[in-house]
Amino acid sequence: MASTCLFCKIVKGAIPSFKVLETELSLAFLDVGPLSKGHAVALITLLNGLMEQLVIPKEHAQFMHQLSDESLADLMPVAKKVAKALNVANYNILQNNGRLAHQEVDHVHFHIIPKPNDTEGLGVGWPAKKADMDELKKLSEEVQARI
Repeated sequence: MASTCLFCKIVKGAIPSFKVLETELSLAFLDVGPLSKGHAVALITLLNGLMEQLVIPKEHAQFMHQLSDESLADLMPVAKKVAKALNVANYNILQNNGRLAHQEVDHVHFHIIPKPNDTEGLGVGWPAKKADMDELKKLSEEVQARI
């Protein structure tokens, strides 16, 4: 645990949170800055499925690739249970690594964001480009060699 990390402080109980699920290795709680409506009435909106959730490992790591396999193996079942409990038809699971990738807290975390309509929830742009097949083949081989 990092002594200055916001999420480590939440795990230790030094900062209060609205926990929804906790395991030995993971913690899920309500986001205090949600993208979906309902922040002011967190417990009611959780029951209505409109509140954004965060799922974090209790182990401190800034980037997902720095986490132990044990923590990673625990995170997805927790995220699944929370997503299912939200009881919404549409949602995003978002995980960012590094400032350029929009990571605001330097502790691995997964957002579960209900998408109740076109204006609430996560808005995503996907600036896809046409790929060069030879470049893709070369990149595939380079990545395989590093694994």
